[in-house]
Amino acid sequence: MIVHLVDGTYEIFRQYYAPRPGHLDSAGIEIGATRGVVQSVFTMLQDGATHVGVATDHVIESFRNDMWPTYKSSAGMDPLLLAQFDWLEAALLALGVAVWPMVDVEADDGLASAAVVAAADPRVEQVIICTPDKDLGQCVGGKVIQWDRRQDKLINAEGVIAKFGVPAESIPDWLALVGDSADGFPGLPGFGAKSAATLLARYGHLDDIPTEAKTGTSRCAARPSWRRRSFPNVRMPTRSSCWPRCAQTPPSAQSTTGSGPARQRTFPSGASDSAGRVWPTRPPPWPPPANREA
Repeated sequence: MIVHLVDGTYEIFRQYYAPRPGHLDSAGIEIGATRGVVQSVFTMLQDGATHVGVATDHVIESFRNDMWPTYKSSAGMDPLLLAQFDWLEAALLALGVAVWPMVDVEADDGLASAAVVAAADPRVEQVIICTPDKDLGQCVGGKVIQWDRRQDKLINAEGVIAKFGVPAESIPDWLALVGDSADGFPGLPGFGAKSAATLLARYGHLDDIPTEAKTGTSRCAARPSWRRRSFPNVRMPTRSSCWPRCAQTPPSAQSTTGSGPARQRTFPSGASDSAGRVWPTRPPPWPPPANREA
């Protein structure tokens, strides 16, 4: 079997900001992004996908917000977009695909843990992570590939190296050096994509860089005292840091459990739809039904 893992958060953002008019339901409520994602996933099923799982950020904030003050959050999100996450999850469940609404960890973490579990199953021939997100590049290898559906581009292990200059296993270290503006955390001053790739091509991981590296091997290793002062500040919790915990149980279990405080989606004070109803906060039915059988 081939398993398709879809980043529901990426898809709903993509549909919401697509250059086309939205869509109102009979009550005048904006549901265009939900409708677009459901149509997109339905097209996947029509094209032959048989085992599909969709992970969403049921709550945008995660444990990483407790560790990094500028990490991405729901602050400033359009309430018309935020309101549709619940509707999307419920609609996809009705469509018959597995849905993993993540709470304490992120949709990326759910996708990554599902990829680990699926790749270990001898019945699975291939795992396709449907997102262009560079964070998920660290999953690629063996049975696992990425698929950028917008550009219809497949990315395998060689493709990760061609794109980033480092193999998949070095992506967390590469992101720690260059940062990720989309996720709201900075990199290490003085490092860009090329210099980070050069450093990691030699050492593989930040933790493997020797304390006293030879002068001239890289701009970082040439100044070991500066490296020791700076590197502790770049260890942002990456996707792989919580996968061992996630991969021990299905992503669905991780959507409702965690070591941190219980999280709930928050909405702008007084926000309501055009009919005067407050934004929905009730999660869809759980657990999801099993995936379609081949």
